[in-house]
Amino acid sequence: MASRLLAGSVLTVFVVFFVLPVIWLLLAATKTDQQLVHDNPLSFGSWHALTANWHALTAFQDDAILLWLRNSALYAAISLVITLCLAVPAGYALAMTEFRGRHALLIATLVVMLMPNATLVVPLFLEINAVHLIGTMWSIILPYSFYPFGVYLTYIYFSTAVPKDLLAAARIDGCSEFGVFRHVALPLATPVIALVGFFSFVANWTNYFLPYVMLPESDQMPIQVGVGSLLSNVPSFNPTVGDLAIQRPQLALATLVAITPVLVVFLFAQRFLVSGMLAGATKE
Repeated sequence: MASRLLAGSVLTVFVVFFVLPVIWLLLAATKTDQQLVHDNPLSFGSWHALTANWHALTAFQDDAILLWLRNSALYAAISLVITLCLAVPAGYALAMTEFRGRHALLIATLVVMLMPNATLVVPLFLEINAVHLIGTMWSIILPYSFYPFGVYLTYIYFSTAVPKDLLAAARIDGCSEFGVFRHVALPLATPVIALVGFFSFVANWTNYFLPYVMLPESDQMPIQVGVGSLLSNVPSFNPTVGDLAIQRPQLALATLVAITPVLVVFLFAQRFLVSGMLAGATKE
């Protein structure tokens, strides 16, 4: 009885701490600024206020929110394709071949994977600036495509979850190493590919600091940097904005718009994510 009471108490704390802010954010987008301040925080405003907030948000800088969404989708999609094309073969090669420096390469991959992203921004800026790509979409896409976690995750999968005898049988039948990878290993790796793709997409979509440093123009911003720039147009944070003001409910709506693609991708990919996270849990 005591253990159930403790578990219920912990669950209640987690619900209050994590779920209530999300509910508040959903409801805040349905209110006017005055309702957001004076009404019950968990009360629903109106569909009319939600529509008005959407029109005001899309009218800001001539549909800037939609441009930011398009930029985020472009950056995340191209970098995701490059990530999968590089990380999956790299993980397979590390798992299936022995070569000089392999152990050092794995250690380097782990070290880079554990480093906070912010620590890499300045070196990346210097490298991108040296090749004169600052202010272009490639200044975002190329660093996004560098994903050591994906390499290590596929390395673990191919090392533990793919039967070595199956790959050896394909080689005996005359299949080349590339053919073994393409026709045998790659189809078996669908769960982990989906897992790497999801984590890469989320990391790229939610990245704020790197595009903030690399992209000087407003029309190049991804949605996360764009939402951050909206803060400077909220009177509560900047009383000098005047006619260009964005109200707090509209800022809440912009936040919901920014996180919706990640939620949609998760809902469609959750079956592959579960199987991918369980992959390698047992060894043949």
